[in-house]
Amino acid sequence: MELHESMTEILNDLVMINNDRIAGYEKAKGELNGLDIDLKALFEEMIHQSDANKDALIEKIEEKGGIVDNDTSSAGKIYRAWMDIKSTFTASDRHSILAACEFGEDAALRAYESALSSGLLLDASFRELVEGQLASLKKSHDVVKQQRNAHKSLQGK
Repeated sequence: MELHESMTEILNDLVMINNDRIAGYEKAKGELNGLDIDLKALFEEMIHQSDANKDALIEKIEEKGGIVDNDTSSAGKIYRAWMDIKSTFTASDRHSILAACEFGEDAALRAYESALSSGLLLDASFRELVEGQLASLKKSHDVVKQQRNAHKSLQGK
């Protein structure tokens, strides 16, 4: 079965959001100070997760004869620009970095939810892959949010 053009487009959007996520976490790692070893490890884990997601999506697209677009999306470029602007105006503190990462996680979740709600992922193997990746991304989002909230509550004391 050859991929329908709109299904290829949706899957390529997910490839691109994973590329954006990788670039966003690379940027976030660069903003951390030497004491944030735990966040560096967390961000490396998120990068690895997106690499695996991207590879699985690319494999599925190619398996079905689709053409892979392995660039970054406009939304992701906006996300990275937002992180650049934010870091210019505020110190690269833990809370600000985590808040920016949560913003990026929200964008990734919206992309996956949009793909699933489009109705174009009729092939069960595609739907299963995207649902599995979405569940994994939700867990990652929650970890980032918990880290941000924990840091915020420590600052308030």
